[in-house]
Amino acid sequence: KSQFIATTDRQYDDSFAKTGAKIGQTLRVRKPNQYVRTQGTRVMDVQDQTENTSSITVATQDHVDMRFNSAELALSIDELSKRYIEPAVATLISGIEADYLAFASKATHNLVGTDNTAITTLAVPGLARARLNQSLAPKDNRSIQMDSVTMAGLVNGMSAYFNPSSAIGEQYKEGLIARTSMADYYENERVWTMTNGSDVACTLDTYTVTEGDADLTVTSWATPTAGMIVTIAGVNAVHPETKANLGYLKQFTVLAGSTATNLLISPAIYSSASGALQNVSALPATTAAVTCFGTASKAYIQPLMYHKEAFQFVTADLPLMDDA
Repeated sequence: KSQFIATTDRQYDDSFAKTGAKIGQTLRVRKPNQYVRTQGTRVMDVQDQTENTSSITVATQDHVDMRFNSAELALSIDELSKRYIEPAVATLISGIEADYLAFASKATHNLVGTDNTAITTLAVPGLARARLNQSLAPKDNRSIQMDSVTMAGLVNGMSAYFNPSSAIGEQYKEGLIARTSMADYYENERVWTMTNGSDVACTLDTYTVTEGDADLTVTSWATPTAGMIVTIAGVNAVHPETKANLGYLKQFTVLAGSTATNLLISPAIYSSASGALQNVSALPATTAAVTCFGTASKAYIQPLMYHKEAFQFVTADLPLMDDA
């Protein structure tokens, strides 16, 4: 019954479950190498391998606790699985999925759509698809998580695209509405809501951004909130491979730990000086304007479009004390 967990990557589960070769709580996962093209018949520009990694940590323990004794089990408790285990596990997995979906949404720095405009056509999902394409996400295994109200407006406006088909019937999953615009559409009431802080604009405080910077000194910005999406004036996104300017401002997500004068962002900023790592058209000016999407203090439900391997959900086997 988990629409989000079931559509993300689970390939690392086994890494934490090997008997006799346990790795502890953390696994390092390699990111794809990036390169710069060289041109010329007799030109050789040997590039160092800059292999980046991310860490996956399994450190959260969730549980639902209940108590009964053998007499109760024998005399007064029947249908144990249906009446007790099923609702307990449903509560457990719902909370885990909500936490995971919120985590993934806060970590996603690409956002499309218009403030105060409901999603009633495929225009916004189409822009999300384009953003995934521009970021080189594979075109298979894509999904969208939407709350019921947003889904209702979209289905009402585009009913011809959301009729059941034999393919959907054959691979039905709970919450799956349809497949269109290169993604499976899921209805999920656990979609995260972003609430903007009381400020949505400031400037860099005469701060010189350097290569790989993700820690910006800004003029006073009240209540920066993790998950807010910001842009920096004059800093456009570039194609990951060709490095061509894509013509729109690069978006960054605000990270937890940010303060009124210290803005932590993701991803880090790299200009052409960083070669293959370049992700912006240019470093910002020392007093460049920093602007957040949307209105101050307003809450925004965040439907999420993603490729399966954008996020990893990892679990470890519960220990069985049977080796005595």
